[in-house]
Amino acid sequence: MKSTPAPTMAMDRMISLHEPGIRVHSVPLILATASSLEGFAKMESSFEAAKVEIVTWPAPGWRPVVEGTGNEGGITQGDFVMKYAGEKMLAYNHAVDGYYVTGWFADPATASETATQVDRSRIYVREANYHPDGSQVFFPRDRQPFVALLAKPGDDITPDDFVAFYCDGTFGINLLPSVWHQPVFPLADHVVFDDKQGRVHACIAVDFVVEFQCYLSVPLVPSF
Repeated sequence: MKSTPAPTMAMDRMISLHEPGIRVHSVPLILATASSLEGFAKMESSFEAAKVEIVTWPAPGWRPVVEGTGNEGGITQGDFVMKYAGEKMLAYNHAVDGYYVTGWFADPATASETATQVDRSRIYVREANYHPDGSQVFFPRDRQPFVALLAKPGDDITPDDFVAFYCDGTFGINLLPSVWHQPVFPLADHVVFDDKQGRVHACIAVDFVVEFQCYLSVPLVPSF
């Protein structure tokens, strides 16, 4: 069933966790293994050897895409820097020249970048997206552990479809094309990931506050 965005939820302002009608949805955290990641991503032991899968763009009508076209954008790669800034998680994707706030460690409406007493056992997330043009590789340069928030392909997703995977840092992950994700969440204050992905870098996104009136709460500390 498709969700209906709530017209009262304005995307141009940050909604408080405590605003009437807003809830927090807890995402399960599981250990990333080749088996548990099946359908979401592949484990990669080498960034250099990991292959980005480029997907042929779908035909808009009944005429097929000419063979050998629609998949010629190539790949791009660069540093993907994730850092804590007080009660916010910031990301800099140098492969596509992108800057993002990917989550908050406190109420997003009041989160401060200068706070020092911060509970980082979980992170609140408002948005996720996927890239229909190809896969994306994240590899922690210093082998630091991280958490990946993922959901399998399909536009009719709900918060219940999302799973958090704890990765111990001994491997990278290659997200399959059209897999929903956020930039991965490191457990250390400042982590550089080697990143490569389709150069077209189309994004299709979901705003959990607008569509489902909730923030996702993603645990960062494993209990297993």
